[in-house]
Amino acid sequence: MRKTILAAALAGLALPPAALAEEQVVCMIAVNPAVSVPLIHEGACDERISSASTFKVAISLMAFDAGIFTAPDAPEWPFKEGYADWNPRWKRATTPESWMRDSVVWYSQRATEQLGMARFAAYVDAFDYGNRDVSGDKGKGNGLTQAWLSSSLQIAPIEQVGFLTRMIEGRLPVSAAAVAHTKDLLDQGERAGGWHIYGKTGAGLPFGPDGALLKGQPFGWYVGWAEKGSERIVFARLIRFSERPDGAPGAIARDGAMRALFPPDGDGELTRP
Repeated sequence: MRKTILAAALAGLALPPAALAEEQVVCMIAVNPAVSVPLIHEGACDERISSASTFKVAISLMAFDAGIFTAPDAPEWPFKEGYADWNPRWKRATTPESWMRDSVVWYSQRATEQLGMARFAAYVDAFDYGNRDVSGDKGKGNGLTQAWLSSSLQIAPIEQVGFLTRMIEGRLPVSAAAVAHTKDLLDQGERAGGWHIYGKTGAGLPFGPDGALLKGQPFGWYVGWAEKGSERIVFARLIRFSERPDGAPGAIARDGAMRALFPPDGDGELTRP
């Protein structure tokens, strides 16, 4: 049952949408690492939740650093029966570029399996990533392939911002090439006003007070940064819904983050404190 519920959430809500889904903005945070005052700091930005597919940023750094990924288009791994397949786009050969674009769960799992638990856990610890808990579902020993999928590994929006800041400033224990390749995979293009956007969405189900997943109440992430010349703005947006929304939670979070950072009437100018 847990796998079925989680699959529906991560598939971008493949089930019919609820009519009235209330969106709660848990946190919207945006900081310029060179400035002490945040551009935006709204909500409970120290509240931890599953990293979901935003963890692909960390997996990309690990895999490129370890030589498992060698370029945006290599390796190309074939889809096999038995792999996570609730999104039709996942049922085909995948490269790092299409993995990040289509958020392919099974490709992440094959990468972490190649790392092995010792190296995987060591990277998470060295990255100071959230609660660093890669144990997975309680009693199942599946952390190597499940820890970030509404399971043990939890991170707060403010910690997402810290992690991304350390990455783009070259303060993580990985190669410069690993950072450069990961940045390429996260490239979302340039907006009006000359700001270049890099980011990753994520979605999943939160835990309730009893430790069980809250069926039909997904959360959505959008994390990343914007840069223009020498200026960088690192951001994270986390939202939750009372019911399944009419749209993918991560995409809704992404659109909300862009509206908050670049107000529609601002002619492409970034929000200022």
